[in-house]
Amino acid sequence: MTFRQILVIQTAFIGDVILATGLLEKLHSTYPNAQLDFLVRKGNEGLMNEHPFVRETIVWDKKGGKYRNLAKLIGKVRSTNYDLVVNIQRFANSGMITAMSGASMKIGFDKNPLSWTFHRKIPHRIEEGVHEVERNHDLIRDLTDDRHKNPKLYPSQKDFDIVKKWQSKPYLCLAPASVWFTKQFPKEKWIEFIEAVPFNGNIFLLGAPSDHELCEEIIKKSGRSTAQNLCGELSLLQSAALMKDAEMNYVNDSAPMHLASAVDAKTCAIYCSTVPEFGFGPLANNNHVVQIEEKLDCRPCGLHGKKSCPKGHFKCGLNITKEQLNAVLD
Repeated sequence: MTFRQILVIQTAFIGDVILATGLLEKLHSTYPNAQLDFLVRKGNEGLMNEHPFVRETIVWDKKGGKYRNLAKLIGKVRSTNYDLVVNIQRFANSGMITAMSGASMKIGFDKNPLSWTFHRKIPHRIEEGVHEVERNHDLIRDLTDDRHKNPKLYPSQKDFDIVKKWQSKPYLCLAPASVWFTKQFPKEKWIEFIEAVPFNGNIFLLGAPSDHELCEEIIKKSGRSTAQNLCGELSLLQSAALMKDAEMNYVNDSAPMHLASAVDAKTCAIYCSTVPEFGFGPLANNNHVVQIEEKLDCRPCGLHGKKSCPKGHFKCGLNITKEQLNAVLD
C-alpha cells in the first residue's frame, strides 16, 4: 500500500500535539515519498516551524468565527485530495473534518462521535503501562508495524543560536506553571527547592507570558541571585533548544515535559494529582518521576487534573520534598 498525500489531525493542546509528532516520524519512515501535512489549532503551529518533512501545517483558528473557519478548513482539506487522513482527536469537530475530507482512507478512534464515517475505527485504551504514543500508534499499526516512534521536534539553528547567550555555564530549567491547579507543583515548594538545590550554575524559569508573574514571585521569594525569569521571552522551539542541554529540566505533568521528551532532554517530572500510569510520562532517555511517597486514597483524582483539590488539602503536591527533587542531580 502506498500513499501520496497524508493528513494527520490533532487539534488539542500543546502537549497532545507534541506527542502526535511520533506518528509523523513513523509515517515518514514508512512512506518516505508521501507528502505529510499536519492540522493543529491556532497557537500550536510554531511547533512545526522548519520541520524537515511536514509539507504544510494547517491551522484551525477556533476563535473569531470558529465554525466559519471550520467550514473553510473542510473545503481546503477536500480540495487537497488526501489518500489518508489520520485523526488523533476524539471530538466531533475533528470527526467532521475527517468525515468530509474525501480521503481514500480515514482512520480515527472509536470514541470520536463521527467514527461511524471512518474506514477504520481503532479502540482507544487507557491502560496501565500503555503510553499515549503507543495509543496513537494503534491508529497506524496495520499500515506500518508494531514499533512506535517517540515524539520529536526540530528547533532550527536560529533557535539554538538565540539561546546560546544563556549557556555559558551549567544550568537548570524549571517550568513551574500548569493550566490545572492540581497538576502544578505548589508555588511555595518551588521556592523551597530553588532556595536549597545544591547547584552552582544558573536556574532558568520557563513558561508563557501569562506565567511571568508567578515565576517572578518564585524567584524573588527564593532569594536566588542566579535564577532568571524567561517566561514569554522564548518560543516553544527556543524553549526546547534551551532545555536540550540543561543539567536537568524540572517540569510538571504538562506541556514542558513533552517538550523535553521531544528533544531527549534530561527530565524530572513532578506528579501531583495525576500519575504516570495514565500514559503521559516523560520519554527522554534520562528521565525521573517524582511523586508523593505515601499512598493517598484520593490520588489520582482525575485523568487531566482539576482546578482545585477536591479534598482541600493538596497533600499530593505539598508532601513532595525538596530532597526528592535534589536526588535526581546526584
